[in-house]
Amino acid sequence: VQLQAFGGGLVQAGGSLRLSCAASGRTSNSYAMGWFRQAPGKEREFVTGINWSGGRTYYADSVKGRFTISRDNAKNAVYLQMNSLKPEDTAVYYCAADQNYPPISPMLIDYWGQGTQVTVSS
Repeated sequence: VQLQAFGGGLVQAGGSLRLSCAASGRTSNSYAMGWFRQAPGKEREFVTGINWSGGRTYYADSVKGRFTISRDNAKNAVYLQMNSLKPEDTAVYYCAADQNYPPISPMLIDYWGQGTQVTVSS
């Protein structure tokens, strides 16, 4: 499975961004998908995950109510809608694919995409 993330950028606090992740590979739609982030000097952390069908989602407490993950298996894509962004959301965001749901542990992820930078100014 190959993953490529898009959509990062610079936004003011309170603003919104939508990240996309394009997946390719014969079995990509059978994987749970997730978003992780890594801020400078910090470990990579789980943000949100979605199961293969899109019927189940899971969020880190820090983003619950502000971020929404979704997927479109017809387009082999996963999205992360980020609203009410805060400066502490600044990080490189990575999409990930894993056979297990929810894909919480960075140590157990099967596939990673390249990161996309999200910067939230105060």
